[in-house]
Amino acid sequence: MKKYILFISFLWFSMFVFGQQNQFIVAENYFRNNEYEKAIQLYKSLYDKSPYNTTYLERLVKCYQETNQFHIVENLINSRLKQQPDLGYLNVILGQNYERQQNQELANVEYEKAINSINKQPSFGGIIANFFRSYSKLNLAIKAYELTMQKNNGANYGFQLAQIYGEQGEFDKMFASYVDMVDKNENYLSTVKRFTSRYITDDSENENNVSFKRALLRKSNSNPKDIWNNLLAWLFIKQKEYNKALIQHKALLARDADNLSGIKELGKIAFENEDYQVAKECFDMVIERTNYPRDKFFALNRKLLIAVKEESADTEEQFLNALKDYGVNSNTVPIQVSYANYVLFKEKNPRKAIEILEEAKKFANSPYLKVLVKLKLGEALVFAEKFNKALIYFAQVQTKHKNSRLGQEARYRGAQTSYFKGDFKWAKAQLKVLKGSTSQLTANDAAYLFLVISDNEPKDSISTGLKEYAKADLLAYQQKNDEAITVIEDVIANYKGQSIEDDMLFKQATLYERKKMYDEALLVYAKVLAVDEKGILVDDVYYKVAELYNNKLNNTEKAKEYYQKIIFDHPNSIYLVDARKKYRKLRGDNI
Repeated sequence: MKKYILFISFLWFSMFVFGQQNQFIVAENYFRNNEYEKAIQLYKSLYDKSPYNTTYLERLVKCYQETNQFHIVENLINSRLKQQPDLGYLNVILGQNYERQQNQELANVEYEKAINSINKQPSFGGIIANFFRSYSKLNLAIKAYELTMQKNNGANYGFQLAQIYGEQGEFDKMFASYVDMVDKNENYLSTVKRFTSRYITDDSENENNVSFKRALLRKSNSNPKDIWNNLLAWLFIKQKEYNKALIQHKALLARDADNLSGIKELGKIAFENEDYQVAKECFDMVIERTNYPRDKFFALNRKLLIAVKEESADTEEQFLNALKDYGVNSNTVPIQVSYANYVLFKEKNPRKAIEILEEAKKFANSPYLKVLVKLKLGEALVFAEKFNKALIYFAQVQTKHKNSRLGQEARYRGAQTSYFKGDFKWAKAQLKVLKGSTSQLTANDAAYLFLVISDNEPKDSISTGLKEYAKADLLAYQQKNDEAITVIEDVIANYKGQSIEDDMLFKQATLYERKKMYDEALLVYAKVLAVDEKGILVDDVYYKVAELYNNKLNNTEKAKEYYQKIIFDHPNSIYLVDARKKYRKLRGDNI
């Protein structure tokens, strides 16, 4: 019987709540459609049933005000205040009601009563401040939040204060509030990083960057904590000052010898941004101090990759020493794959690379490592022009990891291989699927190769130069740049004026870039535009030229000119976001 009564009570309560929700939805519809008289009846009913629901009250008041029934609002609020004079948020509503009637003097009296009520009832301080904020009385909202925190040490309205200061353009105060939030509760760290990142840039001289750094240093001096080193390191990473970030992480490590995660993450970021000096120092610390094999071999592998990128004379010796010291086993599979990649693309020795990878395959004991080895084996076999065997490996990965990033990469590699061997129909079918890939890089590569094939497929057994272009692409893949350029020059001479000409010129320009022949690359990019100034490669050319001027030739004016061409002439370009950001940075904007 007792259970039956409880069930009935629960059922009745559920129906009551469901009924209120439906009533509120209908009222909201009336409100949004400016049907205030209809909405009033529903909101009044809801408010009578739930007099502490401030949403119902706020909506009801708004409806009365929109229909010029200010006296009803005044009577409603005063009646409630007589019953419960401690509900200070009612004074805010009453004050705003006076203000809407152009009676600022009476409004100010009510606003002052609301602020003073916080001294007696700090628990309502947040609600009072929120009402002030909703009425755009930002200075009064600040006053209410600050008084509430003063009266209640457990209250933390730093986030709300920071948002208000941001709206007012008071960025020094905004950053100080964010820092105070973290000082009171370090669980707010990720929230503060997320919101602060909206205001700071990668320019260390930017006014907001300086302001945030100043707030951190001020707090660090008055109340030293590890969290300030963490935030300073994060700021320096944003500013791409990785050496300064490393100093902060070293300070953290000195106080906690096990705290290597920050060092490892900094190493990864520095590596990706080509600050190899800082990256090496980070990875050396991880290798020396970590107790986790996975972290040790990750760091060791990245150090070896830096040697490859810096073209160190003893790169191969470093690989061999690492494999000698740590063995050829499951721990060193990523290093074995990196070594095979070095042998393949730097030494151009596919046979040796395949041998290394066949050995690595024996120790690949996780799904990821098995995929890694198979993908690299496929690449080595393509390099050796053993296309059918390569396709088997790519197909195996694609089948087992159909919807993953690696599966999509395998499908692209398979399509590219088919293209190299002249099977354009199959390649095109695979690339069509990949154009919608979740991996943007794979999708872009697939879309470009799809268009190359579509635009230049042989028709009626008449050569269009696509087979020769595929041969040049294969030579470029094999790092045989000079041979690829020779083939391209022949194709350009033989197929001048045909649709493949701009594609061949574009490929030739990228090969000149690879050979660091930047002036020659610029000349060929200009030829692409001359061949078809409205073609699909125009925005690619603009971006490539802008990047050359920006990163290699130190000509910022020319770089700005070409970034600007993308911004104004190609608003649908995949390069638009990057072009706009880089253009504004070169122009000196506070982004």
